Amino acid sequence: MRRLPIRVRVAAAFALAMAIVLSGTGLFLYAKLGTDLNRALNQDLRLRGQDLSALLADPSASLAGESRGRLIETGESFAQLMDPGGRALDSTRPIGHRALLTTRQVRRASRHAVFVDVPGVPGLDESTRLLGLPIVRGGQRLVLVVGATRENRAEALRSLRTELLVAGPFALVLATALGYLLAGAGLRAVEAMRRRAAAISADRPGERLPVPPTGDELERLGTTLNGMLARLEAALERERGFVAEAGHELRTPLALLRAELDFALHHAESEEELRNALRDASAETDRLVQLAGDLLLIASSDAGGLALRVEPVAAAELLESVRNRFAWRAEEAGRPLAVDAPAGLELNGDRIRLEQALGNLAENALRHGGGEVRLWARPAADDAVELHVIDHGPGFDTQFVDRAFERFSRAAEGRSGGGAGLGLAIVEAIARAHGGSARAESSGGVTDVWVVLPQPAEPSTTRSTSRAASSMSPRT
Repeated sequence: MRRLPIRVRVAAAFALAMAIVLSGTGLFLYAKLGTDLNRALNQDLRLRGQDLSALLADPSASLAGESRGRLIETGESFAQLMDPGGRALDSTRPIGHRALLTTRQVRRASRHAVFVDVPGVPGLDESTRLLGLPIVRGGQRLVLVVGATRENRAEALRSLRTELLVAGPFALVLATALGYLLAGAGLRAVEAMRRRAAAISADRPGERLPVPPTGDELERLGTTLNGMLARLEAALERERGFVAEAGHELRTPLALLRAELDFALHHAESEEELRNALRDASAETDRLVQLAGDLLLIASSDAGGLALRVEPVAAAELLESVRNRFAWRAEEAGRPLAVDAPAGLELNGDRIRLEQALGNLAENALRHGGGEVRLWARPAADDAVELHVIDHGPGFDTQFVDRAFERFSRAAEGRSGGGAGLGLAIVEAIARAHGGSARAESSGGVTDVWVVLPQPAEPSTTRSTSRAASSMSPRT
């Protein structure tokens, strides 16, 4: 059944449902007609019995004389008068004097009206219904039996059954064909979307599925799929841009490394020149290793595989650790490097990753900012913790703030130069891995970049099964 086309399956299901409905309707009509005919026959016998009872109130009246009268229809109805002992006293032709009721039935009929169905009576070989009811004639209690054939009822039911057996299959075939056509019309839009989807490829950006303006599930499906295509196209563009930027960033240090090695191999004339060339080559190699680690971290973050070893971390200790690593840089540049964290403030996170993120921010502040660099922690709303790095300098351009955390993003002025543009992207990746976010503000000569870390009730020890590169990266 699953191998059949959806159109055939829908039509088959529609046919099955219609077969059940038609069968149920036919059975209901058949039973209803039978009940109505039974009720009509019983009512006719009661009325006939009342008329004959009034007739037999006259001692001179006879049932035999009514065989062709207005109360008895030849071949259709008949009557018989019986005494309490079960003996036939008077009958219409051709019943004769053969008792229509048994002695037991006569006794019951002498007390109240009784309906009895019999397969036939003398002179009438058809299924018959009898009504026995008590009457008084000449001061004697007798039983009047009135009967009528059930053949008219059976004929009406046979006629209805024949019509249902003929019209039912015809209606079923017609309904099935209609269901098949309706299913085809409903699936035509799906087929159009399928053909368009088969033609869409990465070489044809902007292609979308045709959406029928039906206002139903098909329109919502088409809209949802087009939204998915737009997201996939945007992701593909980001990946292409990422690959292109990564290739560009790798090409520069590789070219410099090759140039230094060529110089050392072919043009160095003294030991000092050779050492300088190898020293520069080593620096470019370190830059390549750093860049590869940054790219690996971002790729792991995109794949949801950035490993976190979550544990309780004192905010003051975390900021002190970052300050100790950059103290010599700040001292060399004559820049104060301060820590401000409330006593007792703790957060749940991966210490190494958080140090890496704060290190990127501190590196960026020391390289591109000015004045004091302040490492600041504070509790925030909803039990979150904010970790800030604040400096005084040129700041970010207003338009750059919105894309500061994009990969390979660099400020046009003031804070540009010297980096691959991955530092802030790594900060955001680490923040997102912790379930938080990264933000930036720049105004009045003050630049504030910080991460917001929500604090779960029960910290888990690990958030991923793989460990990405843990190398430090300079910030934009």
